[in-house]
Amino acid sequence: MTGNRVLASIALALALSACGGRVVPLATGNVPVAQPPRGNAGQPNRPASRPVAPGQQIASGRGFDGRIQPAVPLLAAPVVANPGATTAATAGIVPGPALDTLPITDAQAEAARRAFLSSCPGLMRRTDASGLTRGTDWQPACAAAASVPPGGARAFFVGYFEAVQVGDGKAFATGYYEPEIAASRERRAGYEVPIYARPNDLIDVDLGQFSEALKGKKVRGRVSGSNLVPYYDRAAIDTGVLDGKAPVLAWGADEAAVFFLQIQGSGRLRLPNGDIMRVGYDTQNGRDYTGIGALMKARGLLQPGQTSMQGIVAWLHANPAEGRAIMAENKSFVFFRELNTPPVGAMGYVVNGGISAAADVKYVPLGAPVFLSMDRQDASGLWVAQDTGGAIKGSNRFDTFWGAGATAEATAGGMAARGTAFLLLPIGTLARTQAVPYGAGSVAPAQR
Repeated sequence: MTGNRVLASIALALALSACGGRVVPLATGNVPVAQPPRGNAGQPNRPASRPVAPGQQIASGRGFDGRIQPAVPLLAAPVVANPGATTAATAGIVPGPALDTLPITDAQAEAARRAFLSSCPGLMRRTDASGLTRGTDWQPACAAAASVPPGGARAFFVGYFEAVQVGDGKAFATGYYEPEIAASRERRAGYEVPIYARPNDLIDVDLGQFSEALKGKKVRGRVSGSNLVPYYDRAAIDTGVLDGKAPVLAWGADEAAVFFLQIQGSGRLRLPNGDIMRVGYDTQNGRDYTGIGALMKARGLLQPGQTSMQGIVAWLHANPAEGRAIMAENKSFVFFRELNTPPVGAMGYVVNGGISAAADVKYVPLGAPVFLSMDRQDASGLWVAQDTGGAIKGSNRFDTFWGAGATAEATAGGMAARGTAFLLLPIGTLARTQAVPYGAGSVAPAQR
């Protein structure tokens, strides 16, 4: 999954310079933060609590309409950063504010509760790469999440979670959405761009099986003779090297649209008869991502008024040969699988607009709730980390999912929010880390 476009044209052009599997705008300066307010925000409505059915979309209660509404982020606790940190455990955690003081609406809490509940099986089963939790730590909250009474979601989070700040807590959030492009299941006139499934010769290698020093590291490639070599890059794939090696799920009508479908990681294909075929990320060729927006800007190809996705696509259409060459400079290539459900995230569960977010698993347990206090109202509030992204790396880095449609596209396209992130962990997690009180000039454990 991923997203961006339309709104905030400058952010979008920059977005394309940083993504790895998603459209991700670059940061644009610092935003001051204020002291945390005390007291609860208004509680607009109280949706009834009910189980989450497989494939069910969750209403987020997050009012987004594509317009930027500024907000004042909460203040992060001062810490001494650990420059060598590679996980949340080595970055260190300190307590965040009390959950009952955070401005979480009932509707938002209910949407987060249901998304959290849907993620519980994976959350309790997976090894937490952040080093913060164990599967058993989540059992009490997961059991309680299934029987929260109507209107009780906010109290549920207050009763079972504590807010922590990872490292310096300084958060940056971008956005993604589910695009829709024209395609056909069969190759026909006007539909000539292959949308590939996983090739039969693509190999995933878990290097940790060969050396403890390489634990957690993986590579992808193919066998050539007796050697494992890098998999074909985009330029080679575009010349037809995958003929006979990879099934074609569908044929796109526009090369640029298929290119950006790969950046998003999933999407809807509108077939000639009007039917919708959903495809989602299956795997990638293992090559590094290069954002074409940065290349185009550096080469003076984008003029004022062209720094939106529409402008970039228009340039690619007007300059097909040069555009094809620029797209080939992004060696990364995504392979898809057909979906019979709404889009799913890295956990294998349905992601929901306005509540699901992508995060780095080394800093956020997948399935964990996160409270973002950002300089934009639409990005602020409770999210659930249910996905990952190639460019979503490091502590306090998030990619918010906004669903499908023009409003989601506009919101995701202009999303470049800064502020403070508080990770919600089972009560007792902090005691194990021996953290010090919030706001007390805390030092990350690894730096004491």
